[in-house]
Parts: sequence; structure tokens; C-alpha cells
Amino acid sequence: MTTTNKPLKINGTSTNDALIDQLRACQNPEEILKFEKWFNSNIESEKLYKRICELLKSRSISRALGSKWLLTLIEDRENTISKLNIQ
Repeated sequence: MTTTNKPLKINGTSTNDALIDQLRACQNPEEILKFEKWFNSNIESEKLYKRICELLKSRSISRALGSKWLLTLIEDRENTISKLNIQ
């Protein structure tokens, strides 16, 4: 018998709090990107950047913290695109 990892669905205040705690635990951009990769592959509801935007909209996190996380994700995407354009 084989089993597969089923993506998790997260909703609700306690899961948002857990997500915020996990992101706050990230000490550097590499840890944020590693968490993003895990989140996007294991959570069914949506991508991490969308969840961060929702947290900002609901004022669950500060603008400074949300912008720090989003800036890390955006810069990584820009670097990836730049590398593709050069090759």
C-alpha cells in the first residue's frame, strides 16, 4: 500500500497565529524562502505571499513585518527571473 502526503488546508485564527509564529521564527531570508517552499508545496489553500497579504489586510501583522517578508519573496523571484533572462 502506498500513501501520499495530502496538502493541508489552513483556515482560522489559530492557524494564522501559527503561521505568523513560524514566519517570525525565520532569522534570515534563506529561512523565509525555505519556509515558503515548504508552505507552497504542503498547504492546499494558497501561496504564502497571498496569505501574507491577507494578514496585512486584516491587520494581524505590522506593515513593517509584512513588507519584510514580501520583499524577501519578491527579490527572490526577481533574481530567478534575471538568471533566466541572462541564460
